[in-house]
Amino acid sequence: MTGAEARAWAYLSRVAEPPCALLAALVATFGPEDAAERVRRGEVADELVKLTVARRDLDCAAEDLETLAKLGGRLVTSQSAEWPHYALSTLAVAEERPASQSQPPLVLWAMGPERLVDVAERACAIVGTRAATSYGEYVAGDFAAGLVERDVAVVSGGAYGIDGVAHRAALAAGGVTLAVLACGIDVPYPAGHAAMLRRIGREGLVVTEYPPGERPARYRFLTRNRLVAALSGATVVVEAGLRSGAASTAAWARSLNRPVCAVPGPITSASSAGCHVLLRDGANLVTRAADVVEFVGRIGELGIEPHRPTGPLDDLTNVERQVYEALPARAARTADQISVAAGVPVERVFGPLAALELAGLVARRNGRWQISRDLTRLEGVAE
Repeated sequence: MTGAEARAWAYLSRVAEPPCALLAALVATFGPEDAAERVRRGEVADELVKLTVARRDLDCAAEDLETLAKLGGRLVTSQSAEWPHYALSTLAVAEERPASQSQPPLVLWAMGPERLVDVAERACAIVGTRAATSYGEYVAGDFAAGLVERDVAVVSGGAYGIDGVAHRAALAAGGVTLAVLACGIDVPYPAGHAAMLRRIGREGLVVTEYPPGERPARYRFLTRNRLVAALSGATVVVEAGLRSGAASTAAWARSLNRPVCAVPGPITSASSAGCHVLLRDGANLVTRAADVVEFVGRIGELGIEPHRPTGPLDDLTNVERQVYEALPARAARTADQISVAAGVPVERVFGPLAALELAGLVARRNGRWQISRDLTRLEGVAE
C-alpha cells in the first residue's frame, strides 16, 4: 500500500472504538483515504459522527506507523495478501451475538514472520483461566506441544495462566503461536509476559486491532476474544471459572459454528467449573491433542487411536470363556464339574479345554483341569 493509504488506515484504526460497522461500511464505499477525509470533516452520517467526534481531530497516524516500523511490524488490511478473508468474514454472520461486536476488524497491527492467512488455515485456540492449577498448566502445555507436533498453530490471548503456558509450550516445541492482544502492539501487557510477547513477535505472530499506545480495558478483552475464536478452527478451554474470558471465547466460537472443546477436571475444582458447564451444554470432551486434530485437521484426518491394554483372555470365544470362568482360582475340576459350572454339555467341554491348554491358560493334572499358576491373579477370575 502507498504511504498515504497506510496513514489513512492508521488514522481510521484510532478514530472509532473497534469494531465499528458504520466506519467499515464507509471505507468499503469510498476507500480508506476518502473515508478518512470525510471523517475528519464530519461529512458522514449522524450516527458515525457520534462515534468519531471525540477522536477525529486526533491524527497521530504518522507517529503510529513510525512506532510500528521500529518494531518491525506491518499493517494488515482486507486489501493485504495475508488477510484471512474466510476466517474473519464469519464474524459478520455470527449467531446470537451483539450486532455491534459481530464485525471483522477494520485493520490489524501485526508483528512477526508468520503470515496471518497461513496461521489461520490450521490453528487451534487454547484458552483458560489466569489462576491456572498445576493440572491445568500441565494439560495446556501437553496440548500445545501435541498440536505443534501435528502442524497446528496455537492461538491464545497472551494472558497469565493457561494462555501463557500454551504460548510457551508451542515456542518450546518449535511451532507457530499467535498472540491476539487487547491493547496496542507496543504495550507489554501483562508486563510479566513482555519477554514472551517479544519472542512471539520474532518467531510467530502478534496481532491487535488497537493502535500503538492503547491500554487494555475490560471491554477490550471481550472484543479481543472474538478474534481468538475467529482465527482458530476450534477452541479448547482447559480450565475456566463460571465467569471467565475463556467462556466468552467459547461462546464466540460456538456462534461462529466452530467446534468448542473442553477438558474435564476435578469436580471439586472451581477452576474447572466452567469447563464442566461447557461439557454439559454440548462441548466436545477432549483429553489429548489427537482428539483436537479431528476438529482442526483436514478432511478425513483423524487422531491416532490410543493404545488400549490387552490381556490373554481377550481373544477367547464365548464358549471358551464360559469354560475358563468355570474353573476356580486355586482348585482343579473334572470335565463333569466344569460342564455343570459352565452350563455346557460335557461333550462340548473338551474342545475349549484343549484350546485353553494350548494357549497356556489352563493345565491338566491327573484328569482334572485348573488355571495356570501364573494366571491366578488375573482380574476377574472367579474365586
